[in-house]
Amino acid sequence: MVRDIIKIDDDLCNGCGECVPNCHEGALQIIDGKVRMVSELMCDGLGACIGHCPVGALTIENRECEAYDEVKTLQEMVSKGKNTVIAHLKHLKEHGEIKYLQEGITFLTSIQATLPFDLNEVKAAVHTASNPKFVEKLTQPHTAQPKQEACGCPGSKAQSFTVDIPAATVQGTLSSQLTHWPVQLHLINPAAQFFHGADMLLAADCVAFSLSGFHQNYLKGKTLAIACPKLDANQDIYKTKIKTLIDDTRINTLTVMIMEVPCCGGFLRMVQSAIAEATRKIPLKLVIVSTRGEILKEDWI
Repeated sequence: MVRDIIKIDDDLCNGCGECVPNCHEGALQIIDGKVRMVSELMCDGLGACIGHCPVGALTIENRECEAYDEVKTLQEMVSKGKNTVIAHLKHLKEHGEIKYLQEGITFLTSIQATLPFDLNEVKAAVHTASNPKFVEKLTQPHTAQPKQEACGCPGSKAQSFTVDIPAATVQGTLSSQLTHWPVQLHLINPAAQFFHGADMLLAADCVAFSLSGFHQNYLKGKTLAIACPKLDANQDIYKTKIKTLIDDTRINTLTVMIMEVPCCGGFLRMVQSAIAEATRKIPLKLVIVSTRGEILKEDWI
């Protein structure tokens, strides 16, 4: 597929770090005095970091990209040194991309004899990352290296959650059914693990504020993305992301929830156009909500 991605000119980069906190997806870090893309998987190509580079070392390139391949990514990264590899693997772990993390460790183990660094030191450093769920699969205990600070905007860091559904509610309190973060369509990474094979809900921003029981009746069991068809800029990327979710990430079903107001009609047409251009065909459900929070229509279309 063709997508936009940040390109870094190593010759121009002076390692100032101005771009790092302005990377929405937390994909950039300063490693050994230069900015590095620690995970192309997390780069959404929006270019929020570009305007903060004082030397013009960052640009956007639009190029044909294969489906994300962890082995190819690491083949490229190994030459950049141990610290870049560690940052990349930590990034995968902290964002819940466990499948890719395991693929990466397996690949590095297979070429361990040719690596220009000690793989055990890499494993020990990854061991200290914040997601402890799969630590025992990566390595035996080692002397841990100092944990690197997280980079990028913490509000945009991809996260997946375990939803706690109590046997009974307490004083009418209901549990959130949100299973991941971020949810804004500009910020989501369509290749993120939690979208793979998922039943997806794409909702206009106002829906959750208008509809009582949104979490329990519509969000439960689904992954979520939200957008405003009237106010959001650069909506061409929305269509591209939806096609990627269908063809590459292979979501199972798509439910679109919109308000009864006219501007939401364009949202539905954009989704239908993306589905028509996608190679795979998936079921599409439409839910229309009134401004008073009533369900006006709910049908597979």
